[in-house]
Amino acid sequence: MTKEYQALAKQIIEKLGGKQNITTVYHCQTRLRFKVQDATRIQKDELEHLDGVTMYLFNAGVHQVVIGTYVKDVFEEVEAELGDLESQNQTEEKLPFLQNVISFVAAVFQPIIPALSGAGMVKAVLALLVVFKLITNTSQTYIMLTTFADGVFYFLPLILAFTTAQKLKSNPILAVGVVAMMLHPNWTTFVTAGKPVLFFDFIPFTLATYTSSVIPAILVVFVQSYIEKFYYKYIPKSVELVFVPLLTFLTMGVLAFSLLGPIGAIIGQVLANAFMYLSTNVSWLPPVLIGGLLPVMVMFGIHNAVAPLGIMQMAQLGYESIFGPGALVSNMAQATAATVVALRTKDKKMKQIATSGAITGYMGITEPILYGVSLPKKYPLYASMIGGALGGLYAGLTHVHRFATGSSGLPAVLLYIGDNTMAFFWNIIIAMLITIVTTAVITYLLSLKYEKTDLTSTIPSVKSIIIEDEVLKSPLAGQVKALEKADDPVFASGALGQGFVINPNEDLLVSPIEGEVLTVFPTKHAIGLKSKNGMEILIHIGLNTVELAGDHFETFVKEGDQVSVGQKLIHFDKFAIENKGYNSQIPVIITNSANYSNIELVSESQVESLETVAKVEA
Repeated sequence: MTKEYQALAKQIIEKLGGKQNITTVYHCQTRLRFKVQDATRIQKDELEHLDGVTMYLFNAGVHQVVIGTYVKDVFEEVEAELGDLESQNQTEEKLPFLQNVISFVAAVFQPIIPALSGAGMVKAVLALLVVFKLITNTSQTYIMLTTFADGVFYFLPLILAFTTAQKLKSNPILAVGVVAMMLHPNWTTFVTAGKPVLFFDFIPFTLATYTSSVIPAILVVFVQSYIEKFYYKYIPKSVELVFVPLLTFLTMGVLAFSLLGPIGAIIGQVLANAFMYLSTNVSWLPPVLIGGLLPVMVMFGIHNAVAPLGIMQMAQLGYESIFGPGALVSNMAQATAATVVALRTKDKKMKQIATSGAITGYMGITEPILYGVSLPKKYPLYASMIGGALGGLYAGLTHVHRFATGSSGLPAVLLYIGDNTMAFFWNIIIAMLITIVTTAVITYLLSLKYEKTDLTSTIPSVKSIIIEDEVLKSPLAGQVKALEKADDPVFASGALGQGFVINPNEDLLVSPIEGEVLTVFPTKHAIGLKSKNGMEILIHIGLNTVELAGDHFETFVKEGDQVSVGQKLIHFDKFAIENKGYNSQIPVIITNSANYSNIELVSESQVESLETVAKVEA
């Protein structure tokens, strides 16, 4: 810990609204993650301009401050400054259902990643020792190293019980105690014997094995959190120390073995069957999706809900192919794109960011690349997504899977050694080479255009595409703001193109141009248009409204339709959307902004529908 980090920690706390506004803080590999009582007290712009802060994001109900590889040091100082958060007001923001689910999954699984990673690397070392015939699989050393590695997975229900209880603010020790019953040797003996178990001769306990399981422990602790709170509410304080644990153990013991555990085991088996189906019939799909879309998932926090599926698959089947292979090739793609940028750019600051980002990216940490290189420049993002998808395709077609969970950097290739074969190891190497080569080539080719543009930005460019000057009208009445003032960091960064945002005053979206409908999103919350002169526009109604799955939206056009200025496109219920906790702000993005020399916002003010908002110069 240093005074430099201490000062940064104090500044971060101040910009988040002060100590009393923060209810929870934890960290991942590159970000500090906060929950607060009042989000309006957060000074977003000032926070992002702090020396040592890369970016501020809000995803899955969590306020994220992107720091970088020294996040652990900053976290220690933040934690020291905040002191005991339990004594503070724990009222938190109400979140939409999907964000609550993602937040819950992330809080349960993220704290256990270091233990799983450590166990995974022990398995990798063990596999190497066997491959090079330094030990045999019958030796005591082999057995003990296996114990080192498998202990975490065998007692995974206990670890999940602890993290789940922490998230639900119930007693984690009681939770571990309840789940420990399900792993007791006596119960294992009953299951092995296969004879029916009747509690008090009339309550049937379903025979099921809970070691290395995931769903049963989470389900049991979820119910226990309510049972425990009920007992604390009605049992007198003078005797609660004795009777709350007693009644909790008795109640949850019966429920765990008779109802909740069996239900969890059934859900776990359904998931196992689904994982088996994916591995056997469409093994290419998960690596392609993760390999190509992981950067976007990280931007929106979706990866927090996907990665635990890999942990569940590992617990159920003993190997993992849902998340790991795709994540590995995606990280290699992003690191390679950053390497090419470092070699091609003449911007000294960008060269430094790209160089350091590439090094950490090859080790499995890519957020510095994503927010420092890929989003600002855009073309490295596109190249890495294509390269990641191609590498993922090969990994999927060859049924690559890993035998332990861990990081998704170069050292992770050792996790693919197992099952008495080196085939998965060599195939993941080939997948990585495919990714690295294709990403490098695509990034380089794109850099010939975009890096040259950066160097000659003061010289009017000559375009091969004939684009005419245009004006962009507002698709509805409302308050127009500059794009950088958007409440979503991805839109505000300009990663998707230039444009503006509107805080709407009405519920009907009309066409601001004469042209064609390029796409209507299935969830009806966004539409893509192309004017007759070549301007491509994305209109996105609300932020994170994809989670509404089309509720409160009505479309009047379909893909391929020709539209005229003022024609009805989408009707949306602004009040209902906002009442469900969503921001109704509408970004209007010119997605082919690179084809224009200048995009000028006329003014930031209240406008009527079809009033000119921006001038676009070819």
